[in-house]
Amino acid sequence: MNTPITKGTHHIGLTVSRLEESADFFIGLLGWKEVRRNAEYPAIYVSDGRIMVTLWATKEQPSNQFNRLTNVGLHHVAFQVEHEADLNNIHQRLIAGGVKIEFAPELLGKGPTKHMMCYEPSGIRVEFIWLGM
Repeated sequence: MNTPITKGTHHIGLTVSRLEESADFFIGLLGWKEVRRNAEYPAIYVSDGRIMVTLWATKEQPSNQFNRLTNVGLHHVAFQVEHEADLNNIHQRLIAGGVKIEFAPELLGKGPTKHMMCYEPSGIRVEFIWLGM
């Protein structure tokens, strides 16, 4: 039996086309904190206190958005919430913020886990999941 060498996730790095708007998605809508900025790269680092997401700006606007059915790359990133009410609260905040929602909170399979999917401002799919335990 092998013991894993890795010990969880330190951070997720996402390349975004709309750096400030993508940062505001995490900070303004989800209540994350800005950890730091690197104006030379440019990048903004945000965290919910458990995981850090590094948002790296593209140098040019992409010619086409990621298509999860035809492109190799990040399919989506998923963040866990503690309570079902948190999932519903995020859904309402995203609606109020004009965020594109792929689907509202719904059962995952037969439940009791629920999840929802949206797109942050640069078009990356973001899932929120409540385990229902």
